[in-house]
Amino acid sequence: MPEFRVMIVDDSAMMRMITSNIVTKIPGAKVVAVCENGMVALQQLATAAPDVILSDIEMPVMDGLTFLRQCRLRTRAAIIILSSVANMGNPNVETAKKLGANAVIAKPSGSTSYDLEEKIGAALTRVVKSFGAAHAH
Repeated sequence: MPEFRVMIVDDSAMMRMITSNIVTKIPGAKVVAVCENGMVALQQLATAAPDVILSDIEMPVMDGLTFLRQCRLRTRAAIIILSSVANMGNPNVETAKKLGANAVIAKPSGSTSYDLEEKIGAALTRVVKSFGAAHAH
């Protein structure tokens, strides 16, 4: 299986750690950048050269939608929104899709979902693996 590179963008240090732990267990996945907001992620985008980006929506400095808009101009990486506001009916979900998000996944228990791996780890793994294999260099 070809290796694919993953960038994680979330303002919660705990969520960055939990998400990184899930991603590092995926065969072929390599976490190449872990960023606390969209601005930091944009600054690291060229060097990190991710194949898959997991991004929150609600973040300080630069939110996920602004990051998504800017990111789409700079990379063809698959962008997966992983957010507590990704529930049905939230207008940000439709906006994210229109801006080019490849998938939107809801955090199961709010912005800091300590149970992320337990509740949606398998689903998240499938989505990341699928996009990673399709976008690997």
